[in-house]
Amino acid sequence: MILYEYPLNERIRSLLRLEDLFERLDLFAHREHPQDHHVALSTLFDILDVAARADLKSDLLQELDRQRQSLGQFRASPDVSVEALDTVLAQIDAAWNALNALTGKTGQHLRDNEWLMSIRSRMIIAGGACEFDLPSYYAWQNRSAEQRRRDIANWANPFRPIYDSLSIVLRLLRESAQRSKLTAQQGSYQQPMGGRAFQMVQVRLAAETGAIPEISANKYLLWVRFLSQDGDLRPRPFEGSVEFELALCNL
Repeated sequence: MILYEYPLNERIRSLLRLEDLFERLDLFAHREHPQDHHVALSTLFDILDVAARADLKSDLLQELDRQRQSLGQFRASPDVSVEALDTVLAQIDAAWNALNALTGKTGQHLRDNEWLMSIRSRMIIAGGACEFDLPSYYAWQNRSAEQRRRDIANWANPFRPIYDSLSIVLRLLRESAQRSKLTAQQGSYQQPMGGRAFQMVQVRLAAETGAIPEISANKYLLWVRFLSQDGDLRPRPFEGSVEFELALCNL
C-alpha cells in the first residue's frame, strides 16, 4: 500500500515539509561517503529556510499545550490506559519544555557561521560547490566520516526540539484519522465536507493499481482525481475504478 498525505492548511504543509527534510537529513548524515554528507548539509540549509517561519515555534507550543489539556481530560475514562496516557503526556511536556527553551531566531547559529553561509551561497549555483570553488569545504569532505557526522550533528542539534515537537503533533494528527474504504468510479471521487474543516487527507491504495491520487479540498468538498503514467511518465486520467482507503484527519 502507498500512503499519500495532503495538507489542508499552510501550517500542516510546513510541518510535513520539515518532517520530510529531517528524515532525509538523518538518512544521509548517518552514512559515510562525503557525497552523502554533502546532501545532508544541503538538506540542513533547506531546514533552515523552512523553519525560519516566524510563527512556527509559537504554533507548535500552542498546539502541544492544547493537546496536553485535551488528553488530560481522558484520565478519568475507564477505556483509557493511564500508563499509555501518562507516557504521551510526558513526551508532550518534554517537547514543550525543550522548544520553549530555544532563544533567538531559529537557525541563527547557522547564520552566524560565515563558513557555512559561504557554502550555502555556493550551493545555490549549479555545481558551485566543486573543490576549486570551495577548497576549504573540499578539505572538510576529506576528513574522517566520524568527524563529518559529528559536525553535522552539532549543526543540526539546535533544530531537534522543533523536530521532536512536530513529530508529536503529526503523530496525534494521524491517529485522529477517520478511515473508510471507498471506490472511485471512472477514476474520480467527490465527497461533501459539510462545512467542516479538516487539516489533512490521507489516501492509501495498492501500488499495483498504478493509480496516483490528485487531491483538492476545502470545507465544502473533497475531490480525489486519479491519474496514471505511461512510458513517458506524463500523468493521464485513470480509466476505470480505483479501490482506496480515505482518512480525514483533524486535531
